[in-house]
Amino acid sequence: MLSIAHGVTGAFIATKIGNPLISFPIIIASHFFEDWLPHWDVGTGLSRGLRTKKDAFLYELVDLAVMSALLYWFWQLGNPEIAWQAYYGAFVGLLPDFIAAPKVFLNINLFFAKPIDKLHDMFHNSIPHKLLGLIPQAIVVLVIYFLR
Repeated sequence: MLSIAHGVTGAFIATKIGNPLISFPIIIASHFFEDWLPHWDVGTGLSRGLRTKKDAFLYELVDLAVMSALLYWFWQLGNPEIAWQAYYGAFVGLLPDFIAAPKVFLNINLFFAKPIDKLHDMFHNSIPHKLLGLIPQAIVVLVIYFLR
């Protein structure tokens, strides 16, 4: 999934649950559940040489910028206090991808990342068709927008 869906989902869970000790494992589980759904993301095609790491990285920067804008719009706009729980939730929602990033983009294998990467790979279900892969993510974001 794109960072947009993972971040918004994590923020939603964190703001609804409140207690980080409870929300943390639920947010992590939601990341793997969302990756299990057929989806398109910025890394689709990297392993088969259909996309360069540079292109994927540039897509990821745009993805993170859009996610940040949505976080601001959904939870911060008009709120005089910083929406810490939303930002915490978004960070946790992206944590498995942050742990995988050094391996994917820099060929650096962090010793603690190997079991997390294996678990991540077991759940990851990306599809090459961009439109079909973006539809479930758009639905997730729209549902969260109306439920927040």
